[in-house]
Amino acid sequence: MDQFAACWEGLEDPRTGNAGLHDFHELLVIALCTVLCGGQGAVDMALFARAKEPFLRGFLKLANGVPSHDTFSRLFRQLDPMQFRAAFQRFMASFSKTLEGVVAIDGKVLRRSFDRASGKSPLHMVSAWGCKQRLVLAQIATDAKSNEITAVPKLLRMLSLKGTIVTTDALNCQRGIAQQIVDQGGDYVLALKGNQGTLHDDVTTYLDDPAAKITAAAPTVDADHGRIETRTATVSTDIAWLHDDHQWPGLAAIGKVVRVRETPAKTTTESAYYLLSTPLSAERLNQVVRSHWGVENRLHWRLDVVMNEDQDRNRLGNGPENLAVLRHMAMNVMQKDATKGSLRGKIKRAGWDDAYLARLLALF
Repeated sequence: MDQFAACWEGLEDPRTGNAGLHDFHELLVIALCTVLCGGQGAVDMALFARAKEPFLRGFLKLANGVPSHDTFSRLFRQLDPMQFRAAFQRFMASFSKTLEGVVAIDGKVLRRSFDRASGKSPLHMVSAWGCKQRLVLAQIATDAKSNEITAVPKLLRMLSLKGTIVTTDALNCQRGIAQQIVDQGGDYVLALKGNQGTLHDDVTTYLDDPAAKITAAAPTVDADHGRIETRTATVSTDIAWLHDDHQWPGLAAIGKVVRVRETPAKTTTESAYYLLSTPLSAERLNQVVRSHWGVENRLHWRLDVVMNEDQDRNRLGNGPENLAVLRHMAMNVMQKDATKGSLRGKIKRAGWDDAYLARLLALF
């Protein structure tokens, strides 16, 4: 418990008076255990505490008995999300001493976190995903997707970007974000679409021209889920003319990836364009772009399908944001566990096997 409590240093207990009947750190342990075992909100936390009371008393005092669901609900509604995120960052520092490889930035809406009564829109969590480490590195919340552009600079300031390549979708292909990544010692590969109107037009016109000075990689082919996808990447560093016209911060090259998807029903072709702050080879560009989709496949998909995040109806106060951070923490613990098996299998095992759950807690 001393080691666990150290993770929450600086996190203030928001409860006052009789509301502080149960130990603050013990509540956090029970909440984390619940999420590790597949639970979701305050009701699940109270049910878990009752069902696992003998196990919990092996390392918790529970001096005032088992907490109720109101206790958990009140705690996470009132808990300062900024302090909770800071505690998450300290927790992650022990997992990933040095950051390297591709860092993918992307947002996800918690669909059932809206509150019609108060006119509150669904929470939008923007996450930094370490593609090599397969860990959530940091996250920040906004109340709408349109605010993601202002949230990303705050998220980037939480990270040490030296030696990394930051990838974003086209929404965050912004001059300010590009400049900040370079200033923090990182490189970027930014998806480019029509929101950068004349720049997008100039890049697509040039890279689509057969006479353009480009280097191309050999096509890569993947077959999965009943489809075949062929990806071909090209890169050009002949961009002095782009600097003269657009003066994009740190721009060193432009790239293009053509994806051809074949299914029994149809074949589609899609071209995606990118701004690069470092002259990657075409092969490396293909790898980096492919890595970016890890944030969708290995984070967002797992949160929705395995951890049922979109079905969580917690919507009051700071609850949605704090529980989203708790799920990220639980997922990182599962990822660091060296035991073979899927995330779904590990969650089931944690619920069934007290010794395995204790081993997960020991990772703190």
